[in-house]
Amino acid sequence: MQAKLEQRSFLLMLVVVTLLFLYLLKPFFGAVFWACVIALLFHPLQLRLSKRWSGRDNMAALATLAVCMALCILPAVFVITSFVQEGHALYERVQTGKLDPAAIMEKLKTSFPLVESLFHRLNIDLEGVKALATNAAVTSSRFLAQNAFQLGQGTLSFFASLALMLYLAFFLLRDGPELVRMLVRALPLGDEREYQLFGKFAEVTRATVKGNLVVAAVQGALGGLIFWALGIPGALLWGVVMMMLSLIPVVGASLIWGPVAIYLLAIGHWTQGIILIAFGALVIGLVDNLLRPLLVGRDTKLPDYLVLLSTLGGFALFGINGFVIGPLIAALFIAFWQIFSEEFNPMADAKAQEPETRPQAEDPQ
Repeated sequence: MQAKLEQRSFLLMLVVVTLLFLYLLKPFFGAVFWACVIALLFHPLQLRLSKRWSGRDNMAALATLAVCMALCILPAVFVITSFVQEGHALYERVQTGKLDPAAIMEKLKTSFPLVESLFHRLNIDLEGVKALATNAAVTSSRFLAQNAFQLGQGTLSFFASLALMLYLAFFLLRDGPELVRMLVRALPLGDEREYQLFGKFAEVTRATVKGNLVVAAVQGALGGLIFWALGIPGALLWGVVMMMLSLIPVVGASLIWGPVAIYLLAIGHWTQGIILIAFGALVIGLVDNLLRPLLVGRDTKLPDYLVLLSTLGGFALFGINGFVIGPLIAALFIAFWQIFSEEFNPMADAKAQEPETRPQAEDPQ
């Protein structure tokens, strides 16, 4: 009796201390999460360098981290810097009246009278929509101008989080396999199950990050390129916005190029509008339809609809990190139920795999 009481008390304190430790790490969640992602993405390179430089794990981890910075970190800082500059220029155009959202809405109203009649039927105040569009444009552009610089370049917290992420990534790259062995030893789920779940975690994380980022980068680059080719102001800014929205499957980039194409048609630039619609639907949309199932759905072994739902749910709950966390939770959900089905209800799988036998009809002859 005393032994059971001590064991339960210890387990209770273990849970409490673990929850307190996780709460302590909450302010650094983003840095810790992306350090784990970097370690998983670049683990194959770390293994190759460790084999080539036997006994020099620190050098291998530093070299891997340098490759990561050259491929990911430095380009991201460059894109953020350019994005900030374009955002400031957009704010100045709105403030000086060169870009007037109310005038744009009035032009759409004149060019597409059916829209006005539809709004009247739905009891939607078009003047209110115009005022809302104006306020949204001013607010968003002001945010870009005043805060994006601090978010992307200037604040101590940004660089502190970046330094912390790289610092943690170094140790995770160097000591990752040993940490996994410690977790497998500590968790009471069974070693085989734990290795299976850790393998699924790594597989889905790599597939989701690589697949979604590749699709987003390609769609953003194509969107910015067509905007530049058509002479649309702020091509780089809208390209970056399309890249971020492309993390949302199916509808992402079209939220930008679609309204712009409608506006071009409304002001009489039919050639530009038709070109943008055709390019957006046939090229940018095709990238999403071809690459995302190939890079994300196939490797995560999740159906497309589940990838979409889990990504949207991840965005709603975890913000920008949700495009990884959402599909990861969905994949672990599937993995846990597969393990449960195989180990705790094996007869159901056996019956499902048995061919259906039906009595053959007697030959009337």
